[in-house]
Amino acid sequence: MAQINDSQLKQLVEATLFVLGKPVSVKVLRETVLADFSVSVPRLKSLLDELVMEYQERGVQLVNVAGGYRFQTRDSLSEILQMLWQEQAPKYSRATLETLAVIAYQQPVTRGEIEAVRGVAVSSQIIKNLTDRGWVRVVGHKEVPGRPSLFATTAEFLAYFGLDKLADLPPLTDAESLEAVFSGMKTMPETIEESINE
Repeated sequence: MAQINDSQLKQLVEATLFVLGKPVSVKVLRETVLADFSVSVPRLKSLLDELVMEYQERGVQLVNVAGGYRFQTRDSLSEILQMLWQEQAPKYSRATLETLAVIAYQQPVTRGEIEAVRGVAVSSQIIKNLTDRGWVRVVGHKEVPGRPSLFATTAEFLAYFGLDKLADLPPLTDAESLEAVFSGMKTMPETIEESINE
């Protein structure tokens, strides 16, 4: 295997994360752009920690989300940068947010279980929109009559909300906690194709 010095390694990792624009795990880095180089996991993790520190005070930060690393703008710049996007950020109905929250906190969960928590029927369109958005997917079927689908969140859900793992979800103790979890959604820029249209 070829050797790579620290400076070249940092440049290659930084460029890879910049180009992909989505969370990239240590494993993926080692299996793709670093496959021909002799780079240990501890060395790579140390370099990523160094990059995280270097970008900490910049307008763009390197963050660990959804089991990988990605560059993203600072949260504090969100409102100012919003003017760069011509389309409006999608608005999500209360029903959509409640359904997503139930799935996130209770997963895996059936549609009937979601309805029991919410106290109202869940529209098929809501489930379809969350699935199309890539935030929710079917992970199996419950072993009861009718074998209803079991829904769970995805890595895209974690990445969108800046979470590394489900354990990072804040504890829900009241309705205000639920609102705090999703309050940033309405200001984040989206492309038209990714929008949820209700």
